[in-house]
Amino acid sequence: MNLPVSPTVDATHSLSAAYVLIFSGMVAALQIGKLPPALPELSQALGLSLMQAGFLLSLVQLAGMTLALAVGLSADGFGLKRSMLAGLLLLGLASAMGAMAQSTTSLMFWRAVEGIGFLGVTLPAPGLIRKLVDEQQLRKLLGYWGAYMPAGTALTLLLGPLWLPEFGWRTWWLLFAFLSWAMAFILWRVVPVDQKRLIESSSQAGSGLSQKVAWPQRLRETLTAPGPWWVALCFAMYSGQWLAVVGFLPSIYTQAGLSGATLGVLTALAAAVNMVGNMSSGRLLQKDIHPSALIAWGFLAMGVGAILAFSELTQASPWVRYGGVLLFSSCGGLIPGTLFSLAVRLAPHERNVSTTVGWMQQGSAAGQFAGPPAVAWLASQVGGWQWTWLATGWCCLIGWVLSMMIARTLKLHAPTP
Repeated sequence: MNLPVSPTVDATHSLSAAYVLIFSGMVAALQIGKLPPALPELSQALGLSLMQAGFLLSLVQLAGMTLALAVGLSADGFGLKRSMLAGLLLLGLASAMGAMAQSTTSLMFWRAVEGIGFLGVTLPAPGLIRKLVDEQQLRKLLGYWGAYMPAGTALTLLLGPLWLPEFGWRTWWLLFAFLSWAMAFILWRVVPVDQKRLIESSSQAGSGLSQKVAWPQRLRETLTAPGPWWVALCFAMYSGQWLAVVGFLPSIYTQAGLSGATLGVLTALAAAVNMVGNMSSGRLLQKDIHPSALIAWGFLAMGVGAILAFSELTQASPWVRYGGVLLFSSCGGLIPGTLFSLAVRLAPHERNVSTTVGWMQQGSAAGQFAGPPAVAWLASQVGGWQWTWLATGWCCLIGWVLSMMIARTLKLHAPTP
């Protein structure tokens, strides 16, 4: 840096700003996680069927499934910080409007709008973290960033069963609207402007290069490279089954007779242990454990955990089943933390990081959009959740094959130092 600032002070401020970005992701994840604990109440209040509940659970991913690549592609031009601010403000607006919804259709519409705000927050963050910290801190912080989703989900699953019976789902929606707006204010005050982006833009302008010409090139570079495809498909195989299992846990356990604090603690812990895998992935990558091995282990553990959690063989052992859920979620957490690190490494160029993350998020969103309705459909056809492990098992098998493709890509195309 050429700025006349103490390197120690600047590094400390940059690290603090990076953690603000991670917390912003958690606040965005709260918008995803607020729905599962509210599903039983919404089913009564609005008359949701099981299939409608599945689509409502996944509808927030509609924007990600269709727009993530475009948002990631345009994030550098619009500004990474400004994109995150706009996303948080839109999340707050959509949640506040959703609190006033009088029908399932209206609630679904604002749920889809929340998906656009969610993209605005989550897609630019890895690239902005990369600009704020050095290489030594990057892998660890990207592992922490990968935990934003389970962290937000765990908090809502823990607090939801305590809040909802007392205050109802509408105040629950309003609570997260105010949290999103508060986080936008903190990010605005703490995170610096994208100085590196501004310098690069000025340099391009001075040399006669147009950003309108540059974005098709970034898009072509990203979609013609194999790495972005493998991480996107891999994230789809992970996210679809994780959201389907964890998202329906409150409904499954409510049917089993659990309620209140017990329900909240069990479902929140199932989501929270996913953070262990996410954070461990960063540490293990720092110890030079091969990323494809971490992904393969994660999918293997998810497959075994789902069999323990849902198979009729464990029907008489509820604690074995719950142990399977914990294994499924905790070891599965190795996958997203590793994939965020791989998205940075497998991007064709530094200018493609946001686009690669956008493409990966589009794969993740497609998985989360298709997973819950598919599992709900299977459960409705067989009259229970006992065959859920078969659906998740196919995802694990495909993910394991993709881990081998990632290993081959890393071997053929070593990352740029």
